[in-house]
Amino acid sequence: MSNYVKSTNFATKDTLPAGDSNKIVKGTEIDTEFNNIATAISTKADTASPTFTGTVTLPTGAVGVTQSYGDNDTSLATTAFVQAALAAVYPIIYPIGSIYTNASVSTNPATLLGFGAWVAFGAGRVMVGLDAGNAAFDTAEETGGSANATLVSHTHTATVTDPGHNHTVSALTQVGGSYVAFSNTGSQQTITSSTSTTGITVANSTEGASATNANLQPYIVVYMWKRVS
Repeated sequence: MSNYVKSTNFATKDTLPAGDSNKIVKGTEIDTEFNNIATAISTKADTASPTFTGTVTLPTGAVGVTQSYGDNDTSLATTAFVQAALAAVYPIIYPIGSIYTNASVSTNPATLLGFGAWVAFGAGRVMVGLDAGNAAFDTAEETGGSANATLVSHTHTATVTDPGHNHTVSALTQVGGSYVAFSNTGSQQTITSSTSTTGITVANSTEGASATNANLQPYIVVYMWKRVS
């Protein structure tokens, strides 16, 4: 595509003195001008339904006709068309209540995605799936748990009491090379002695400490946002 450039300055000829040969407009000059005009016209695009060839470069700030969302022909897409398409698609991907995560960028998704209102979500917490059968996890956005656990200082005391017991001893009589238990009447003789009750007390040392201790599952930190509208 080329622009028309005038080869002859006809206005300058008017200022030349009479009789100057350069004051005359020559046919070759007119012919050159017509040829330049014809070349420029033939390489220009039509204003209505133009067909471009090669690499088309649009000027910054050029305004085009915005096609209707859903149009799938070969028309050029404007920024308005793209934004309309994204506005229709993103709510499907991120409906209200959706969680957006990013491991490196802290920018609000409203800026990154160009739609919706988002608030920071779940600071210092991990997510767990809803479990209707567990009261701790049966409601969406229910919270619980603690990053720290406290082990209170305490002692254990154990007391053992002996209620008393008996020892049984048989009276033995030597018969030959063996000892056999007999009573005066020929039956076995039993001698029983009783003991008094004995109490035994056992106490351990103090265990634990009244301080917080880490109680964290393996985790990874990300930026989290919830779409609210």
